[in-house]
Amino acid sequence: MNRALPAVRLRVPTDEDAFTWHRVFADPEVMEFHGGRAAELSVYEELTARQRRHDAERGFCLWSVLDDAGDVVGFTGAQPWPHAWGPAGEIEIGWRFGRPHWGRGYATAAAEETLERLRAAGVEQVVAMVDARNERSIAVTRRLGMRLAETFTTPSSARQGHCYRLEL
Repeated sequence: MNRALPAVRLRVPTDEDAFTWHRVFADPEVMEFHGGRAAELSVYEELTARQRRHDAERGFCLWSVLDDAGDVVGFTGAQPWPHAWGPAGEIEIGWRFGRPHWGRGYATAAAEETLERLRAAGVEQVVAMVDARNERSIAVTRRLGMRLAETFTTPSSARQGHCYRLEL
C-alpha cells in the first residue's frame, strides 16, 4: 500500500532545538538503539552547534524536522561518519524521531528530502549504519533503495549492525 508521505520541513537546528531534541529523545523506546537513554543536554547543545557548522561548510547537516504545524518532531540529515571504525570518512544519513511520530512516514519523507539536498551538494554516495534489530530503520533504508553492504559489530556495545549504501 502506497500512502502519501507527510509534509515535512527541514531546517538547520537552532540553539533552542538542543532543548527540543533533548526532550523529544528522553524516551527509552526512542533511544533503544542509541544507548538506551537521552544524552545530557550539553551533548545536544554541542551536536546542534556542530550541525550548524556542517551546514555552513558542507551544505548539509542533521536538520531539525518540522511537521506541518511547525513543531520539531526529530531530526534527519547527513554528516561525516564520526568514528575510526566502520565507514570512516564517508557520509552517513540518519534519522531519529519522537515516539508519537513513528509509523507516519516522517522518516522516509525527511530522508528523501535529505537525499535530494545531498545530491545538490555533490555527495555521490551515502551509508546508513543501523542496529541489526532496528526493523523500523531497516524498513526506511529499503524504501530509500539502499542495499545492505556489510555487517559489523559495534565496538562500544558489541551489538550487530548493518551498513547500508546508496549511490546518489
